[in-house]
Amino acid sequence: MDARRKLAKAVPGGDPAEDSAEAKRVRLLASLTLIGGVGLALATPFALRAGAEFFLPVTAALVVAIALVPMLEWFERRGMPSKLASLLCIIIFLALAAFAILSIVLPAIDWVRLVPERIENVTATLKPVLDLYANLEKFVENIASRIESSGDSGREVRIATPNSMMGLIAASAPHAAIQLFFALLVIYFFLAGWTGMRRRTIKSRGSFEGAMTTARVIQQVVEATSTYIGTITIINVILGALTAFTLWLLGMDSPIMWGGIVAVLNFIPYLGPIIASALLFVGALMTFPDIWAAMLPPLIFLAFHTIEANAITPMIVGEKIEVNPLLILLSLSFWAWVWGTTGALLAVPLLIIIKTVFSAAGTPDIAGFLFEDGSLTHVGEEEERDDDKDPVDSETAPA
Repeated sequence: MDARRKLAKAVPGGDPAEDSAEAKRVRLLASLTLIGGVGLALATPFALRAGAEFFLPVTAALVVAIALVPMLEWFERRGMPSKLASLLCIIIFLALAAFAILSIVLPAIDWVRLVPERIENVTATLKPVLDLYANLEKFVENIASRIESSGDSGREVRIATPNSMMGLIAASAPHAAIQLFFALLVIYFFLAGWTGMRRRTIKSRGSFEGAMTTARVIQQVVEATSTYIGTITIINVILGALTAFTLWLLGMDSPIMWGGIVAVLNFIPYLGPIIASALLFVGALMTFPDIWAAMLPPLIFLAFHTIEANAITPMIVGEKIEVNPLLILLSLSFWAWVWGTTGALLAVPLLIIIKTVFSAAGTPDIAGFLFEDGSLTHVGEEEERDDDKDPVDSETAPA
């Protein structure tokens, strides 16, 4: 029995008709709220996907800006003006991002140029596997030719010639530059007005309790997001550096590029390490003449990743941020469907932000609406403990 029912029983002289009308009104409002919430939840993904050109850079910029808030506050505590501190945060972020991108892109350009020359090495390395596949394909074709009926099965197949890489880059570069500039403006203005915006948000609350709750939610969102992004970035950089050093010892070309690829893809849970292992295997096939030697780089990376994912990251991040793995997988699938690779990179930070807000604001009690009192409000654990400790029993209340 919740607190509202206890209070109704403890108060004498209540009118059953008024209570019934109030209950119906509450259930009607809860029904409308539930229907509206379900409709909004169903429409939001399609709206985000259709408006990706606007929502994607804004969302990515807000996530980056929230992660940079601790750095901004560090500069402000040392007497630096907000606008100058915001500009310095953006410069530091751009420097780190440019270094990471250039460490991958520049070696990758040279690597792509060598692909035509190394295709023969890949073919020679995979010759046993290709022979096995060719024999299996012939066997399947023979079986299929015996089963299929005679007749004209000729079909015209058209293969579209893909555009050149430079043409694609030249076509997409202006659009990407505009989106990047827009995202940087969002980050700058968010950081420049962060202190004043937080102060106005807290002061605009009508009660002291509301102001404290708002301040606590803002602080928890900033701490959780910045802690996760900062910690995971450091872990991934160390993992990439360790992988690059190991590949250098093995004699693989462009170890820094592979270390950067590993570090970036490791931001994507579950799928990122799988893609990184596949790319490492392809790169090793172009370097080593033996297929068993080509399997060594991805196996070493998987060993590093297993230690990092099962021991290091849970020990460091798990103490501060606890997220259900199922929620991570669902968030990854959802945001990857909405915004592709960039959405997959933003999946966990967005999940942490949403989870932090809902944990502080409270989640709708859908089970209670369907099976109990018909209300979407959920009694918190602290309120339930207070009700259990209430010395006034409804049966012994004064008449």
